[in-house]
Amino acid sequence: MKKISLIISIILLLSFIGNAQQKTQKSEPNIFVITLDGVRWQEVFTGIDTVLLENKKYTHDKKVLSEKFIGESIEENRKKLMPFFWNTIVKEGQIYGNRNKNSFVNLTNKMVFSYPGYNEILTGKADDATINSNDKIYNKNITVLEKINQNPQYKNKVAAFGSWDVFPFIINDKRSGIPVNAGYMKATGDDLTEREIFLNEIQWQAPIIWESVRLDVFTHQYAKEYIKKKQPKVVYIAYGETDDFAHGGLFDYYIKSLYTADSMIEDLWNYVQNNPFYKNNTYFIITTDHGRGVGDDPESMWTSHGSKVKDADQTWLAVMGPTIKAKGEIKEISQNYTNQIAATVAKLLGLDNLIDDKIGKPFISNW
Repeated sequence: MKKISLIISIILLLSFIGNAQQKTQKSEPNIFVITLDGVRWQEVFTGIDTVLLENKKYTHDKKVLSEKFIGESIEENRKKLMPFFWNTIVKEGQIYGNRNKNSFVNLTNKMVFSYPGYNEILTGKADDATINSNDKIYNKNITVLEKINQNPQYKNKVAAFGSWDVFPFIINDKRSGIPVNAGYMKATGDDLTEREIFLNEIQWQAPIIWESVRLDVFTHQYAKEYIKKKQPKVVYIAYGETDDFAHGGLFDYYIKSLYTADSMIEDLWNYVQNNPFYKNNTYFIITTDHGRGVGDDPESMWTSHGSKVKDADQTWLAVMGPTIKAKGEIKEISQNYTNQIAATVAKLLGLDNLIDDKIGKPFISNW
C-alpha cells in the first residue's frame, strides 16, 4: 500500500513539474507576422473582382473562377475566396481596412512599392529618403524583429521566411543575426530534417516562374518545418506570389494564389493551436506591403502600384490571439496606418520599451 501511495505521489509530482514547466515555457507570448504581397483590400473585403472576372484580357478561365468564387452576395464571395479569414479570424480576432464600412488603413511612405512597404511594416516608420527602390541594399534601419532578438527572453528565437529574395537585405540578416530564408535559399545547418533536405532538392525542380521570387508553397513549408524543429517565438513569413501574378496581368492566378495563401495561414494556425508550446499563447498579425490600382485605367491599373497609381496606398490588416477582443470586421470609423504594426508587435509581446515617438503607435484597443 505504501508503495502504491509513493508511486501516486511521484506521478502527481511529475505532473505538477510538467505543468509548471509548460507554464514557464508559455510565460512570454509568441507572435507570427504574415504578409501577402500586393493584395488589395477589395479582394479581402468584397471577394473576387467581378469586373476583372469579365475582362478577357486578364481572366482566361472565367467559368472555373465563377464556379469556385462567386456566391449570392459579397459576404459569400469573400468567404469563398478567403474562408479562413471569414470563418475564423472574423469570429476570433479583428479585421481592419474595409473602406466601404469606414475602416481605413493606409501606408505612410510615398513610394508605395515593396521594399519601402516592408520597411514601414517592420520598423514602424517610412524612410523615403533612403528606402526608395527595391534594390538589394542592406537596410540601415533597425526592424522590430532585430530589436526583439536583442531582448534576453527572445534572443535567438526570431526567424524569417520570404518568397522574395530581397528579404535578407530588408531584415539585414548580417547585422541583426536573424536567420532569413528567402528567394531560392536552401535550409542550412547540421540538423536538417528529411523534409528540409527534400525541399532543398525540389524547389529548383519546380517551375521557376520568377528568378527573384519562389513559389509560396516552398516558403510555407520551409517556415513550418523550422517552426516544428526550433520552436521560434517570433516568426515573420512573407508570401509573394500574389503581387507577381498581378503584375503579369494574370487575374486567374492572382485569385488562386490568394485563396491558397489563406489556406496556408489556416494551416499554420491549426498547427499552432495543436502544439503545446504555441497553443493559446500565440498572436497572428496579417497584412500587406501595399495596395494596387482598381481597374484598367492607366492612372489606376490593378496590375500596378507606386506613387503614381491612385489608391495604391490603401491597405488592410488582421490580428488574432489570446488577449485580442473578438470584434470581427471593424465597421466603426477608424484610420490606421501600416507604420503602427511594429509597435503593435512590441505591445503584444509586452516589450513596450521598444515603442518610441519615432514610430507609429499600437493600433489595437480593448485587448
